[in-house]
Amino acid sequence: MSDRAGGMQTFYRRLLRLMPRIGVQVSDIAPGTALVSRSATPLTVTGAGKGTWIVRRAKDGAADHADASAVRLGGTGALLLMDGAARRDERKLQLAAAEYLCAQHVAAMLALYDANCVFDVGANSGQYARRLRRLGYTGRIVSFEPTSETFAELERAAAQDPDWHVYRCGLGRAETTAEIHTGWKTMNSLLGPSDYGRDRYSRFGTSDTEEIRVRRLDEVMDEALEGLADPRPYLKMDTQGYDLEVFAGAGRRIEEFVGMQSEVAVLRLYEGSPGMGEAVATYEAAGFGITGMYPVTREATTGRVIEFDCVLMRADAAPKP
Repeated sequence: MSDRAGGMQTFYRRLLRLMPRIGVQVSDIAPGTALVSRSATPLTVTGAGKGTWIVRRAKDGAADHADASAVRLGGTGALLLMDGAARRDERKLQLAAAEYLCAQHVAAMLALYDANCVFDVGANSGQYARRLRRLGYTGRIVSFEPTSETFAELERAAAQDPDWHVYRCGLGRAETTAEIHTGWKTMNSLLGPSDYGRDRYSRFGTSDTEEIRVRRLDEVMDEALEGLADPRPYLKMDTQGYDLEVFAGAGRRIEEFVGMQSEVAVLRLYEGSPGMGEAVATYEAAGFGITGMYPVTREATTGRVIEFDCVLMRADAAPKP
């Protein structure tokens, strides 16, 4: 019986060695285990725990993929798969991880606090709202974007989502009209660039402007929340240095929000924008407490963080156990 088993193993090994001659790739995975593929593109195999492997096509990055490794994230059961390119660019890896972790954290807080309406202020073309949908948030989204060209993109993005409402306006401290700087891609602002901002971004060297309508948040809330029996709103702000003005426009109604998110500046890109300390102190004074801080941008030469995404929740709004 053992001679027969040994003979079969020898036969299989010979068969596997012949397969590349007929265009079939064989990749060893573990003793007694091999991956057989008809693809001409090389495959790389990375161990990811007992009895688990991650298989990828190498293509142009064959060397980097071959150097892949899987890193366990504590006892969560999650794995971080990194190749050589990821390890060489620490800054890029950290910022991408922070963006992912921030989105996951926000989705978890929305679920924990039973939030049913997200005010997406500074929506751009709808990236934030689409990410929330991918992460499972099914409640109402109300997006605000003031510039005509970008609002058209936002409107198209929301067209097939009946519970995603869009407004073409900015939000601020007073009901007014204002000139917004445009042509700065996702960084259009009602504020001009600081000296630091000009040094960092060449896009700030030229600017067009567009006249926009600015409304107060407390003036649009009733319309935005209409039809919700028990509104539990969450406020996200990404307004390129204007977040505290948006916050001020909520007045006393800021107390209705179960949580919020603001892009706070360590190094200020816009003239007259608040620093992180001032912004966070204002939010905390209104009853919000920090649940997460995630770097948005960092200087490549120094490693200094320029801006954080700051997530804050109102602890007394958390559902009772």
